Amino acid sequence: MAFTILATLSTQKKVLQENLIAGEIMKPKRTILCADSNEQALSIRKILLETRGYRVVCCGRADQAMEHLRGGNVDLVIADLILPDLDGPKFIEAVKAASPRTPAILLSTRLKVFDYETKADVFLAKNSQSTAELLGHVKTLLIRRRGPKRTVTPPLVPGAHLMLTTANA
Repeated sequence: MAFTILATLSTQKKVLQENLIAGEIMKPKRTILCADSNEQALSIRKILLETRGYRVVCCGRADQAMEHLRGGNVDLVIADLILPDLDGPKFIEAVKAASPRTPAILLSTRLKVFDYETKADVFLAKNSQSTAELLGHVKTLLIRRRGPKRTVTPPLVPGAHLMLTTANA
């Protein structure tokens, strides 16, 4: 199963590189900060998100992640439940204290349900089905952070006239 995921991610990375070489410039959508002590999980998550156009900053420790967060330009945080220098819920609490509008996702390989109080917007168990679920939550949280799209009214055609009409009952 892990080999299949890595092969798929490797293929997606090659497509991304080929598009860049061919001159198709992908503009990064949003910046996602990933904090996890597992380097393999970080690299898989980085490739997964970058192939979808996101800019990804990876950190193995909570203190490194907080430095990046304080630097600004972080739109979403994804953190593991267990980090070497701070547990995930306390890290998310620090994230929310530093940047209250930044959404956060907490991940765990050990727990299926997180019963403790946390300030994370979403808790996900890491498993084989969580990739699509993670991407769905990332998209939803980033849209929620951005807010509703503004509607742009098309410019009037020169010479066109507006008529106000009222309905008579």
